[in-house]
Amino acid sequence: MTTAPCTDGSAPDLLGTLAADHATGALSTHSGIFYLAAGHVVHVESAHSPDLGDLLTRSGAVAPAGWWEAVQRAGALHRVGRQLVDSGRLSTGALELCHLGALFDAAYFALAHDGTALRFRPGVAHWLGAVRPVPVATVLRESRRRRDLLHRIWPDPAVDTAPLRRAAGADPAELPPRRGRTLALVDGGRTAAQIASALACRTFHTLVELRRLAADGLVTPAPPPPATPVHSVPETDGAAWDEPDTALLRRLLDALEAL
Repeated sequence: MTTAPCTDGSAPDLLGTLAADHATGALSTHSGIFYLAAGHVVHVESAHSPDLGDLLTRSGAVAPAGWWEAVQRAGALHRVGRQLVDSGRLSTGALELCHLGALFDAAYFALAHDGTALRFRPGVAHWLGAVRPVPVATVLRESRRRRDLLHRIWPDPAVDTAPLRRAAGADPAELPPRRGRTLALVDGGRTAAQIASALACRTFHTLVELRRLAADGLVTPAPPPPATPVHSVPETDGAAWDEPDTALLRRLLDALEAL
């Protein structure tokens, strides 16, 4: 599979170029992957946002067994979304609505926290398949709108990705229901994505509540854990243990995604 490095431009600029070229493939950034077909965005993934399967199964829209059956039956054909509809597990409208929300949530993270793209892999398709392609300009505009809105609520983006802790004395029962449910899950370890997943809620809605909680002084990013002391490592055959090769792990992940 051909991999074309893209290290000389921002992700928004490269997305615009790929849209103009009607490109098909996957554009990776440090915090997400954009899947394009004929210059339109068909799916976005980010580790900072629950994926579509998580949202569908946790909300009860699709049973976990039904979701995994669709993945097993149609994943290799890149038709998982179509399989969910054809099997009667989900209506077309419900799938499109949930997928669009997940796409915009993941795109916000893939663009907001680092603007530099790493590479574009031509021809790569996501196993979900196209649900409703979205113009690149629409994805970029929605991401900017979300960034601006969240900044007006509370300007520190660390709330979006860091583990969060609750201020002493903060009582979820004293807050509006949605905000109280969100605060109740802040435990010093969970991130916004994990809280959204536990609530079976869209990530952006959760971010709005968390930024409001931060603005009220009820939530702050948790301090990093204390550094682990470094101990000497015994050598074997004259060579010390090396850290895992990150580049090799990334290549293995790319190969698995291409299967």
